[in-house]
Amino acid sequence: MLQEKLKSIMNELDTWQFPEPVEDMPHGDMPGDKVIISDALIPHAQTLFRLLVKMMQEKGDNKYVISIFGGSGSGKSVTTSLLTYYLNQAGITAYAMSGDNYPRRIPEYNDAERVSVFRSEGLKGLLKEGAYSEEAQKVISELWKKETDSDPKEAEAYPWLKIYQKYGREALKGYLGEEKEQDYAQVNWILSAFKRGDEKIWMKRMGRTEDARWYDQVDFSGTDVLLLEWTHSGSEQVKGVDIAVCLRSTPEETKAYRLFRARDGKADSAFVTMVLEIEQEKLDRRMESNADIIISKEGKILRP
Repeated sequence: MLQEKLKSIMNELDTWQFPEPVEDMPHGDMPGDKVIISDALIPHAQTLFRLLVKMMQEKGDNKYVISIFGGSGSGKSVTTSLLTYYLNQAGITAYAMSGDNYPRRIPEYNDAERVSVFRSEGLKGLLKEGAYSEEAQKVISELWKKETDSDPKEAEAYPWLKIYQKYGREALKGYLGEEKEQDYAQVNWILSAFKRGDEKIWMKRMGRTEDARWYDQVDFSGTDVLLLEWTHSGSEQVKGVDIAVCLRSTPEETKAYRLFRARDGKADSAFVTMVLEIEQEKLDRRMESNADIIISKEGKILRP
């Protein structure tokens, strides 16, 4: 029983010896994922481990879903990997689930859909406000070629572009991290199956090409904790989370991380900047409303 395991750990929690990270540590189930353990995040994960053990014992259940959410570069993958490792080593069987397997489109197509949503609704906004014209369309077409139609600086030369950008941004808010973009229903189905004790669950796998989609059957018999690592796992649309952990980061840190990992040279574009701003607004709201634990980039516990 999980509660018996937790009670045993609680008796020695303050002096519990954390095992050293090893090469074959568990990590999220996203195909191709590689986790490089950062020494800076180890004490953060250890602090979270102690908090989670206490919370799980206080709640008194025997199966838990723990969500780990935050922006890009906040340390979700590494922290989840360490927590999964520590829990398993303590005798609490844990599985790390990556929410990045559950968008409706592969990254390339999803990026294109984001742009399409912004542009199509921006044009409709111009029509609605009576600001559309053949001349405006010629300008927009040129801005599309340069991929600068979302750049506020362009509106200095074309004031009507503010209308286009306003409507496009609002439409993007309704797409990013919402049901149109992410398959919350399938995530919730998995969480529900885990909580009711299903021993075998088909888990989605998704690569970066359209033909890289499949399911693996995972054995959850004896699994005590499922950790859902995902930017969107703090969303109100995710059902069945018992403890939500937010790894807080700033928009500047997120952008720096995107630039570090960028392969197409567009991580600092006006459009990506706008996407990050919208995502950060949603993360901040979800953090305030839904997070049981908030930890800063420096490892300071901000909640509880």
